[in-house]
Formats: sequence, C-alpha cells, structure tokens
Amino acid sequence: MSVAELLADRRVCVCGGAGGVGKTTTAAAIAMGMAARGAKVAVVTIDPARRLASSLGLRELGNEPRRIDPRRFEQAGIAMEGELWAMMLDAKRTFDELIDRLAPDARARDEVLANRIYHELSSAVAGSQEFTAIAKLYELHRDHDFDLIVLDTPPSRNALDFLDAPGRLTQFFDGRALAVFLRPTGLGMRLMGRGTGLVFGVLKRVTGVDLLSDLSAFFGSLAGLIDGFKERAVQVEALLRSPETTFLLVTSPEPEPVDEAIFFHGRLRAAGMRYGGAIVNRVHRDTLRAPDTAALTAELSGLLGPALAAKVLESYAEHRALAKHDRAGIKRLRAALGEPEPLLVPFLADDVHDLAGLQRVARYLFSAGTGRDGRAAAAAAAGRA
Repeated sequence: MSVAELLADRRVCVCGGAGGVGKTTTAAAIAMGMAARGAKVAVVTIDPARRLASSLGLRELGNEPRRIDPRRFEQAGIAMEGELWAMMLDAKRTFDELIDRLAPDARARDEVLANRIYHELSSAVAGSQEFTAIAKLYELHRDHDFDLIVLDTPPSRNALDFLDAPGRLTQFFDGRALAVFLRPTGLGMRLMGRGTGLVFGVLKRVTGVDLLSDLSAFFGSLAGLIDGFKERAVQVEALLRSPETTFLLVTSPEPEPVDEAIFFHGRLRAAGMRYGGAIVNRVHRDTLRAPDTAALTAELSGLLGPALAAKVLESYAEHRALAKHDRAGIKRLRAALGEPEPLLVPFLADDVHDLAGLQRVARYLFSAGTGRDGRAAAAAAAGRA
C-alpha cells in the first residue's frame, strides 16, 4: 500500500513522531507527491530548523500558505499536475490572528494585543505551539479549498499535546482560578493577600512596571473572548476527530523512536483519533543472500588486494548487522501496532536538502502500491475519483 492509498478520502494528514527521524522531510515529500498527482496540497511545518523551506528551494516560509512556483519542479524534472502550497507556523502571530477573529470589537482586540501580560503569556495560555497549530490547521481547512493539508509536528511526546490542547484550553477558561480573576470586585486580586500586594509594589518601584494593573487589564480584556475561545476549542477538537483527518506515524528503526511511535499509537487509539499507518525512515536493507564468505574473500582479494578486500568485507559485515538490527525494530513495531509491513524508506547517503531529494523520498512512499494507479489514488484523496 502507498501513501496515496493511505490518504484516500482524507483532507488532513498529521505527521507525528520522534525528533530526528526525518518527519519534516516526510511531510514535505507526502505533500509534493500528492500535488504531483493532481491534488491541491498545503504543507504546514512548525519545525524551527526551517528544513522544509530549504527542501522546497525557498529562503523562508511565512505564516500564510504560499504556492511553490511550478517552474521549480520543472527545473528539477518533476511533473507537477496539481498545486503545492507551503507555510511555516508562527505561533505568536497565529495567536494574535485568533484574538483578532474572536474579539467582540476592535477595542477589545487592541486592549488584549497591547497588554504586557498577553505578550508574555500568549503562547502559554494556548498550550505553547500546539493549540495555535491546530487553530491554523482549522482555518486552512475552513477557509481554503485545499484537497489535502499535511501538518508536520514537534517531537511526538510534545505532539501528543495536540490531542489534549483543545480540552486544556476549555478547562483553563472553565477553571476556578480564572473565575476568581474575572470577578468584578477587584478581579480577585484581594485573594492573593497583603504580602503579594507588597511584592507587586516593590516590583513597580524597581522596574516601573505595574504588574498588578497589567494583570487586571489582561483578565478584564480576556473576559469578552472566553466564549469564542471555548467555541474554537470545540471546533478544532472536532476536526482532529473528523473522518477526514488521519495521523501517520513517522519513525526510524531505532529503539527509542520505535518506543515513541508505539506510545503515540496508543494515545491516538485512546483518544479516538484515526491512525492511518506508519512510515519507517532510514532503514538499512540487506537484499543479498548470505554469501559464501571464503569465496567472497578470495574473489575480492583477487580484485582489490588483501588489505582493501578486508576493509570492504568489514564494511559489508557492519551493514548486514545494521540491517539485522533494523529488521528487529520494524518487527517490534509491527507487532505492537498489529498491522502489516509499514512503508519503508531506506537510509539515504545524502541529506535531503532540495526538490530532487524530496522526489527520492516520495518514490519510496508512493511506489508501494498494490496495483492501483497512483494518479487515481491521488484523485480519490482529492475527492475526484
């Protein structure tokens, strides 16, 4: 089965997994492969290394999707029948835009955006990047006509916060602590006690910052946005649970990434999210039959000389050991996930840093089909079959 088949009838694909396993590259290769097959695709990354922009031949990506010039693909020898759009999430800007959308009026919006406390806490209130990433995903899904949106994520134990972020936000706004601050009689600050007030007073004298006043203004301004935030949290959670959304696990055969993939899979199942399949990158493969060592040594010695032949045989033995190690990791992954062979991408000698490299990865992701034409599969994913 190929990625095109895994994504049939899906409009959102979330790529999750451990860090350092090629997740950003995989997300970009999936998006490019589906676009090449006729779909209009957007790929979204929050990877701070900016590898996605580099792979697509761009200096930078912004917080809004940008179409990749089709001529780039022509120059790389890639037939692009659809459209590929890309963006890099700016969590702070996304949260600002969410405030702008949800504020009841311009005055309430400006009060929040100008508040000193908001500048420091805007990411923390949303659960760092996780909620803003889902909020952006929701906006792209709602406001654009993409056939498929591919979302890259942080390392998996952080990416799991995607599953909890909407609920955490709702709990924050429903919590007793926030209710205390929003009380009209002093915003609950009196409950902090006289000692806390003295501390705030000292801070004001030393720094010139009236933290108590800023807190009061912040929570007062926030009051008008609570219903909007809670509604948005419900909407983004519904998108994550939608039949149109699927999660692909990206891992390597190494023990720790496999453990994280298994953990992520369990959390997806427990949360009722749709698991689409697994992709294992950087696989060492040994496709040769067990050699006659003596005969091979003699043949190589005759061709290369004894010293060089010994080094070649040593390297080959190391490769076979790595391949055996990788087979064990893949076997353990299959047993834990209870599924057939995952999609495998071999260890590539060169780092993926351009469109040609993405195309190499895409070939492995899209060539594992079971006889269905790749273009028809992509059309199905785009709702055109």
